[in-house]
Amino acid sequence: MAPITLSPAEARVLGALMEKAITTPDQYPLSLNSLRLACNQSTNRDPVVDYDDATVQHALDGLRDRGLASRNKAPGERAIKFRHHANQVLELSDAHAALIGVLLLRGAQTPGELKQRCERIHSFATTAEVEGGLAALVEREMVVVQPRRPGQKERRWIDLVTAHDGSALIGLEAEGVSERAAHDPAQSLHRGSHSGVAAASVIHAAASTAPKTMTIVNPASGVTIRTVEIHNETEIAAKLKRARRAQRDWAARAYEDRAAAVSRWRDLIVANAEACAQITTQETGKAIAQSRNELNAVSERMSYFIDNAHTVLVADTVTIEADLEEHTTYEPRGVVAHISAWNYPYFVGLNSLVPALLTGNAVLYKPSELATLTGLKLVDLAHAAGIPADVLQCVTGAAATGAALVTSGVDLVGFTGSFATGRAIARVAAERLIPLQLELGGKDAAYVCDDVDIEAAAEAVAGGAFYNAGQSCCAVERVYVHERIWEPFVAAFVRSAEQWQLGDPSDDDTTLGALARPQQAALLAQQISDATEKGARVLLGGEAPNQPGNWFPATVVVDVDHSMAIMREESFGPIIGLMRVVDDVAAVERFGESEYGLTGSIMTQDRDRAERFLRQIDVGTVYWNCNDRTTPRLPWAGRRHSGLGVSMGLAGIKAFVHEKSWHLRP
Repeated sequence: MAPITLSPAEARVLGALMEKAITTPDQYPLSLNSLRLACNQSTNRDPVVDYDDATVQHALDGLRDRGLASRNKAPGERAIKFRHHANQVLELSDAHAALIGVLLLRGAQTPGELKQRCERIHSFATTAEVEGGLAALVEREMVVVQPRRPGQKERRWIDLVTAHDGSALIGLEAEGVSERAAHDPAQSLHRGSHSGVAAASVIHAAASTAPKTMTIVNPASGVTIRTVEIHNETEIAAKLKRARRAQRDWAARAYEDRAAAVSRWRDLIVANAEACAQITTQETGKAIAQSRNELNAVSERMSYFIDNAHTVLVADTVTIEADLEEHTTYEPRGVVAHISAWNYPYFVGLNSLVPALLTGNAVLYKPSELATLTGLKLVDLAHAAGIPADVLQCVTGAAATGAALVTSGVDLVGFTGSFATGRAIARVAAERLIPLQLELGGKDAAYVCDDVDIEAAAEAVAGGAFYNAGQSCCAVERVYVHERIWEPFVAAFVRSAEQWQLGDPSDDDTTLGALARPQQAALLAQQISDATEKGARVLLGGEAPNQPGNWFPATVVVDVDHSMAIMREESFGPIIGLMRVVDDVAAVERFGESEYGLTGSIMTQDRDRAERFLRQIDVGTVYWNCNDRTTPRLPWAGRRHSGLGVSMGLAGIKAFVHEKSWHLRP
């Protein structure tokens, strides 16, 4: 039988359909809402997933493509419901399907746990029968038996054959990925929003043991670049131990010594900027001109931290009296874990690495699996600059590696990625009460007032929407246009969008490169389909080209409203919805109809009007007549689902120290 590879979301959705078909037949088939609730229940596999309807729907689409699921609407019923067909496709009995369903949904189980889940099945209730079914599935190489874990009373631990990225492999072969993987933000510790699903460019999968390497693939061509080592829990623990020892000596150095090493690092990055840009373009698909732009800004960014980090280490004296002194000192946190993003790997990485190192911390740095080679290059240059090897260590791998790093015992976790994964990290961190730096998703809005230069405003907003193929934390993802200029602005915006043309990312003239994540094109198509089914019109683009690689054209959609995913959920790609509003008050209301709060922008010639508007929107960063920009001099912080904590600015540096209060009686 040919292998069937399921993404983590597809595995969980299929498991929910299969288990519910047996254990609760009176509730089967399942509506989308019921299926989402079933998927989000606490399980062994991942106790903190928080799938939304779009994630579940996209996983269902992938399952339907393989014939593993179908949808139907019974006469008299309002909701569309879904059922699985795994029994037929995989040639499973009802009893064996129940076992597979439990494992898909709930992760590794002991035989006793499986029996409890299957006890409602009349013909499949005893431990012996469960073990007999497992033996049959093991023989088919669909299930593996793992050694008993320390402290475990049961003698066996059962799990599905899995790929290293957390996806489930059903079949007899060990390699392969589905052509269509579900959008699954909750399973990865790296940004598809600049995070998304785990191991998007990693296509090697092992059948029964954790793999030791992953393969990096060029997203523009599908060509393999190289393989990279995957670090496991044991290796991460060893790295942490070395980092703790090295951190004490690093913190004891004078600030000037640490700053000198970081300055040499900056100079080496600048000297190797072209090589760094080429690496990033090859593994992420970013247009080479845009990779160079990012590298060109590195010197200013690092210099700001070098010139200012010492100020947060200066002790404060609040009281000096004859018999009492009161002081505050500021000390490094210890060992910091930084789980970085792929969309701006230099900016996102250095925003944490540099202030953390300057303030005396050691860092375990996990680059995104989609920008691993970039991360390795950064660390190599740091070591060449004289930053001790154990003070800054690179941890490579996909979601499982990131999860192991979060739970390893570090003193602070920084993460850039999706809201769902950020919340999962926060729950884990809460167990140890360690601080967090979370930069999460965004659905950033722009408002175009009726007094603008229409052509200039259209060009500026289009740049915010399509730069880096829309894969920016603060990309413009929804546009509200004053009704008085609606028609001329839309026409001008389409003309501007037409200038963003797909091309070879290595070509100097390319403005729209490849998508880093192969499954992102399917997500974008789903959002467009949802919008058009509800009455929206596509004025430009809308369909991925039929060619190798991960591509999607600049797409403009109008006649949208907030019932549509394109106006509510993060797109992270070159698609944009435009919506007319009657006035500034209506625009403020539309801005607020989002769970995200990263940035917001207004285009107008009236500064007072702009400032009145920007004071009313609940976001961390606001723009007047600009968008999609950051600076090291200002703090960067999201609100609500867009994150916790702050990076950049003095506040971002202070995140890497904690206070110690001194009460002294001479």
